[in-house]
Amino acid sequence: MSGTHQRPEAEGQVRDAVSGNWVDTWAPQWTRPYLRLSRADRPIGTWLLLLPCWWGLLLSMVNNGQAYWFDLWIFAGCGIGAVLMRGAGCTWNDITDRGIDGSVARTASRPIPSGQVTTKQALAWAVLQSLVAFLILITFPPAAIALGVLSLAPVAVYPFAKRFTWWPQIFLGIAFNWGALLAWTAHSGRLELPAVLLYLAGMAWTLFYDTIYAHQDKEDDALIGVKSTARLFGDDTPKWLRRFLVASVALMGLAIVAAAPEGNLLALILMIGGPWAMGWHMVWQLRRLKMDDHDRLLSLFRSNRDAGLLPVLFFAIALIV
Repeated sequence: MSGTHQRPEAEGQVRDAVSGNWVDTWAPQWTRPYLRLSRADRPIGTWLLLLPCWWGLLLSMVNNGQAYWFDLWIFAGCGIGAVLMRGAGCTWNDITDRGIDGSVARTASRPIPSGQVTTKQALAWAVLQSLVAFLILITFPPAAIALGVLSLAPVAVYPFAKRFTWWPQIFLGIAFNWGALLAWTAHSGRLELPAVLLYLAGMAWTLFYDTIYAHQDKEDDALIGVKSTARLFGDDTPKWLRRFLVASVALMGLAIVAAAPEGNLLALILMIGGPWAMGWHMVWQLRRLKMDDHDRLLSLFRSNRDAGLLPVLFFAIALIV
């Protein structure tokens, strides 16, 4: 995926939008500020929210050795829900950060600080997206609905985390990987240990990729007093990233061992290939890391879509066999 920044122009393009994205190219003019609030021009976040959902669903299906027609809806519903809840979460984030974003080069072009929408308009948009996502959620089993409602707490808290802790990425990990718990429960009807281990693996992965992302803003963050793991780790960042890599791979491996059906050695071997391949992708990212090259940082961050898709591929193959 390209790491090239697209420069903001008169029509309100956001600085770190994907070059040639559909929002700035094809969307009706009046919808663009709202779609930019939802990061529709920067889809990587939707992928990072969605992939743990698919991990949880597929691992749960392998665990009980059954697939139902309803699983197709869980698969699709998680996709639609990820778009909506990522959009609502990002809109909420921009509302709470409206006094900060204008002071950071990468975020000054966002719709609220650049004057494309008002705070009231943004809040109405966040509520609308949340309501539509809730309509999807209530089609899931009761335990999954309860988890979905509970997920609103970390979503609401995350934007404030960088004001009171050096570890806001933990709060992002709590919110972004909730889908592993929800999708497992939507299929199985109950929350179990493998889903929790998978959730923790996703949190370690989030610490890995979002620390890379946060290095883009470390100079501006230091000036305005915003905290992040990038600022906390500094030159020790590669060492910490290696720790997160090991934790993510190990925890996903434990989740797989806990979920693997008894006597199905082939499925276990295939599923273990997921964290193995993902781990090597993360190693590749570490080898290419340049902490002062903003284009490289953005490119590596976006490459985590591919890293997270690797377990999806291996889990799906294990389900088929």
